[in-house]
Amino acid sequence: MRLSAPTKVSVYTHFPYNIPMLQAARHSINKLFERLKREYHHDRLKLALRATTVLLLIYILVGRRTFWQPDSLLVIVLFVGIVFGRAREFVIRFAPFLSILMVYDALRGLLYHITGRVNWWPMINFDRWLGGGQLIGSKLQAIMWQGQLEWYSFYFYFLYSIHFVTPIIFGLILWKLRPQFYWPFVWAIIGASFLAFITFILFPAAPPWMAARDGYLTEPLHWVSADIWGAMGMQGSVRLIYEHISADPVAAVPSLHSIYPTIESALIIAAFGFRKVWWILLYPLSIFIAVVYLGEHYVFDIIVSVIYSLITLVAVYHGFKWYRMRREQQSATKRSKHA
Repeated sequence: MRLSAPTKVSVYTHFPYNIPMLQAARHSINKLFERLKREYHHDRLKLALRATTVLLLIYILVGRRTFWQPDSLLVIVLFVGIVFGRAREFVIRFAPFLSILMVYDALRGLLYHITGRVNWWPMINFDRWLGGGQLIGSKLQAIMWQGQLEWYSFYFYFLYSIHFVTPIIFGLILWKLRPQFYWPFVWAIIGASFLAFITFILFPAAPPWMAARDGYLTEPLHWVSADIWGAMGMQGSVRLIYEHISADPVAAVPSLHSIYPTIESALIIAAFGFRKVWWILLYPLSIFIAVVYLGEHYVFDIIVSVIYSLITLVAVYHGFKWYRMRREQQSATKRSKHA
C-alpha cells in the first residue's frame, strides 16, 4: 500500500494571517525590508538619514514625552513624507486633515475663557441612576483601583493619550488599502470634531475628576491619570500638566476620546468586513473602560459620544452617496452631449 505524501498546509491560510489587513501589512513590511536591503548595498547615506529620522521621532514622542497634538503631528507627517520621498502624497492627503484639526484644537482652547458656566449635575445624576444610586466610575474603581497603578493603568492611559495619533494611523490604513473609504473617514472625523465643538460651547461640562476635586461627589473617585503622570516623572502641579494637555477642561460632553475610536472602528469594519476585523472593536471598548476608570469621563459622556458618532457616520454616508450620484449624472450628461 502506497502512502501519499502529506499535504503541505501554509500557516498563512489560517487565522489571523488570512485577514486582508494583516496580509497587506505583511506584504508592506516585506517590501520595506527589501527596499532597506537595496539601500544598504547601494545608498547607505539615504538609509542612515531615514533611520536617524525614525529614531529622532521616537525620542521626541517618547523620550521627551511630547504631547501628540495636531500642530506637532502635522510637522512630523510632513517631515517623514519628505525624508521617505512621498512628500507630495503626504501633503495632499494629510496636510488638509491635520490643518483643520489644528484649527479646531486652537478654537477649543478659547472655550475655557469664554464659557461662564459649567454643568455638573446632568452627568452625575444619570450615572447614579444607571449605577443604582452610585457612580459607575466609583464602582469600576472599586474593582480595578487598589491604591496603586497596575499594568492595565498604563495600557488604558496609553490608548487615552494617543487621541490625535490614531486618526493618522487609521487614515494611512484606509488610504493604502481601501482608498475609497479615506475621504469619508476624514470628513467623519472633522465633522464629529466640530459638532462636539458646538456642544462644548452650548453645554460646558465638568469631568468626574473635577467634580470630585470641587466636592460635588460623595462617592470615592480617584483621578488615576494624575498618578500615571507622577509615575512618568512629570514635574509641576497636576493642574498645570492637565492644562498643558487639554486646552478646555470643561469639554467633557461629548468625549472625543470615545468618538474617534468609534468612527475609526466603524470605517475599518465597513472597509474590510465585520467577520475579518471584528477584533478592532476591542479598541473602542478599551477606550470606554479607560475614560471611566481614569476618572476622565462619565458613562453619560460615552453614550452621547456614540450617538454623535452614529449621526456623523450617517450624515457622511448620505453626503458621499449624493456626491457620487451627482458626479455620475454629470458624467452621463457629458457623454450624452458627445454622443
